[in-house]
Amino acid sequence: MPTDAAPARFPRQPSGPGGGPAPVPVPELDAAAVESWRSGKGELIELLARARERLGGVAAVRLGPRPTVLVTGPEAVQHVLALHPDRYVKRSHRARLLIGDGVLAATGGAWKRQRRLLQSQFTGTGMRRYEQRIAGAARTAAARWAGYARTGEVFDVGEEMRRFALDTIWRSLTGHALDPATARELASVAAVVAALPTLPADAVEARDSVGADLARIDAVAREAVAAARRGEAGPDGPGLLQVLVDAGEDRPEYTDALVRDELVTLLVAGHETTATTLTWLYLLLDRYPQAREEALAAGAQGSPERREAVQALVSETLRLYPSAWILPRYTAEADTVAGYAVEADSDVLVCPYLTHRDPALWPDPERFDPRRFTAGGRPALTGAYLPFGLGPRACLGTQFALRESTVLLEHLLPLHTPAFSSVPGGATYGLTVRPDGPTPARLAPAGG
Repeated sequence: MPTDAAPARFPRQPSGPGGGPAPVPVPELDAAAVESWRSGKGELIELLARARERLGGVAAVRLGPRPTVLVTGPEAVQHVLALHPDRYVKRSHRARLLIGDGVLAATGGAWKRQRRLLQSQFTGTGMRRYEQRIAGAARTAAARWAGYARTGEVFDVGEEMRRFALDTIWRSLTGHALDPATARELASVAAVVAALPTLPADAVEARDSVGADLARIDAVAREAVAAARRGEAGPDGPGLLQVLVDAGEDRPEYTDALVRDELVTLLVAGHETTATTLTWLYLLLDRYPQAREEALAAGAQGSPERREAVQALVSETLRLYPSAWILPRYTAEADTVAGYAVEADSDVLVCPYLTHRDPALWPDPERFDPRRFTAGGRPALTGAYLPFGLGPRACLGTQFALRESTVLLEHLLPLHTPAFSSVPGGATYGLTVRPDGPTPARLAPAGG
């Protein structure tokens, strides 16, 4: 930690009204550092990391005419996301072109109504109805991997993880296993997600750039919604899509357009993040093979000890590569965060990626160590770990994502060890943090 970080992290504050400390301006990264970043054409995360390292858990960077406030300190994170979500609001989701008015992009009263409908589907009893669907998708993936092991075929681990996660969410939405034709069409979801960071700023031009992919997604969605309206349940019974369709009977806002948007939102949120997490996990196990051995040695197949150890693998992967790596907000009113004055109409970036790599919270933060989640090594502060966000707008599908990841790993880890022929050199920071290249591998016998 540079020595110039301390004064910014712990400013000397004058007394305010009533004798309490008066808020001070948010420390801002110097213009030279910003210009150096711009001239080097680096990733945004590089500039944000520099600001956090030099200035602490609440910092400002000037990306436009006015500074953007970066929030990474746990108390400040909790303040913004959990304690005062009415002051720090969402304006527009980066994927709105794809997900329309789905729950991720919705705001105000519409968001509250949509979230209330979906929330019960992903907790308690709601989650239990997905157990068999998750298990079915995991068995299908395991059978494919067994075939790769027999033939020695090279396959892409990232594509396999995407295929599994898409099959899981499709079964949960429709009651049907993902067939090859639908899988080919829904590959357009990943294509649009990957394109989002580079699309033109103009909304019409952006839509035109991915128009063919959007048309394929819309065609699949229309047919799925029509089938649900006809009552054509899959072998596993009606899925979550039926809940959305039925909502239209007494909630006029659930038109075909909104049902489409919720369906696509759930497809995006329900498979892209899980697939990325599992891909990173296998890349990390390639570098830290002992972590896999420790997880398998924790207990017998199906035991609570084994499950806890496998969940720790997922949790540590999510620490390094959180599903929600950055959370943009907008200040509806002036506020004080950790002693700093944040003006109204300010852009605020909460960055779990940097919070999870803060050495003050996580010793040796760049090291992959799942024991942080089994041996009491996780910080107790609420805002220190938030891979799926925090507060009212935290991801609805957190338990679903953790469950499907754990079930798949319980099937695959004991039997197969991918041997990568090449690995990505870094990461791409878009809607998720993705490996920046392919992940070709062959399967070696477990322990081989």
